[in-house]
Amino acid sequence: MKSYTEYLWMNTPNRRDLINITDKVSQAVSKSNIKEGLALVSAMHITAGIIVNDDEPGFHRDLWKWLEQLAPYRKEYEHHRTGEDNGDAHLKNILVHHQVVVPITEGKLDLGPWQEIFYAEFDGCRRKRIIIKILGE
Repeated sequence: MKSYTEYLWMNTPNRRDLINITDKVSQAVSKSNIKEGLALVSAMHITAGIIVNDDEPGFHRDLWKWLEQLAPYRKEYEHHRTGEDNGDAHLKNILVHHQVVVPITEGKLDLGPWQEIFYAEFDGCRRKRIIIKILGE
């Protein structure tokens, strides 16, 4: 089995953002020369996540509303006693998860209809890293 690793760096201008990274992951798969396998895409920070879903603005708005309902920004989080103000970002990470695994077939991402890979930023305006780890033959 072969492996290939690539890192993406993100530094969003907004505290919260949703960025389509499908093309960047596809490019990493091409560089890997792996024809059959899996691509792991993982946000290497506890206030960001990776999701697979539809690239449709209405869905994006629904996602942000849903996340804010379940993990709203509040000043009284216990976590804020550390001097941080991002307790909600940690909870949002748990809701969407920090990584996804996507199949590779015939040297390409094998996504379903409408599926795209997104980096979800919950506490941006600083540099964060994403790992793309590709395994297979």
